[in-house]
Amino acid sequence: MLENIISLFIPIGFCVVVPIAIVWIVFKTIMNKDNRRTEVLIEAIRSNNNIDTDKLAEAMTKSNRTPKEILNLRLLRGCMFSLSGIALLICSLIFNLNGIFILEIDPFLIIGSALLAIGISYMIVYFVTGKTIDAE
Repeated sequence: MLENIISLFIPIGFCVVVPIAIVWIVFKTIMNKDNRRTEVLIEAIRSNNNIDTDKLAEAMTKSNRTPKEILNLRLLRGCMFSLSGIALLICSLIFNLNGIFILEIDPFLIIGSALLAIGISYMIVYFVTGKTIDAE
């Protein structure tokens, strides 16, 4: 009886509760950042020390990275994810050929495939956005 309850609630927890918690944490972080930015702008307006609030707001919302840096970061992430995915797939192949894994599900194969897919998607985004940045 207890095993049935556990086997029911663990997948629900991972598939429902964890994604909702992640979205809530990200949402609260963004709201907190916006609230702090608003408080700084309100204090700058209240002090009225000839501060250009438009420039201050622009400086606070401005990204620290240039488009070229963001593009290079995508390339780096794509290479890292792809190479680690390929390494795990090779390990999975070696372990399966030697008969080390006797489980029905090979964890290296699953994780390696996911990492390779993420790496390929980063590479695709890099090449597509690279063309648009060069055009601009």
